[in-house]
Amino acid sequence: MEYASDPAFCHVCGTRLVPREQPEDGPEPWCPTCGAWRYPGFSVGCSMIVYHPDGTRILTIDQYGKRGILVAGYVARGEDLESTVRREVREETGLELDSVAFNASRFYEPSNTLMANFVCHATGEETRARPGEVDRLRWVSVGDVLGRMPEGSLAQWFVRHHLESVGLA
Repeated sequence: MEYASDPAFCHVCGTRLVPREQPEDGPEPWCPTCGAWRYPGFSVGCSMIVYHPDGTRILTIDQYGKRGILVAGYVARGEDLESTVRREVREETGLELDSVAFNASRFYEPSNTLMANFVCHATGEETRARPGEVDRLRWVSVGDVLGRMPEGSLAQWFVRHHLESVGLA
């Protein structure tokens, strides 16, 4: 269905949406056929700061031409954030996690994605890059990690936020 991704049309029935006064939010998209509000959609993704079991290193990856970024992935329909974190880390790196804790979130305009970032601790250190998706994995010391990430990147922002919150930056 073409209208499924067009914000001017209802993603369920394809009817053109009309602005209607929503008591709490003001004018919002309304589907007259379904009789329902159709709020703007966006994707949800997770990125992960994965600590080595010794707690002194953080995992960075090279992927799709970007060097020194964090493991990340989209949340699947029906999946909770913590399950996404564990699944994506396992799929992209082969690592299992023994802890997952929320760090911060930011909206990433270029891909229309709300990114939720988590701090995780791996149960082991042996990694295996997922062929065709991850080019390289490396454990980087906590003291060096910010300098090894793309300047101004969302990944760097998440790591800096975390390190500042624990007094390491």
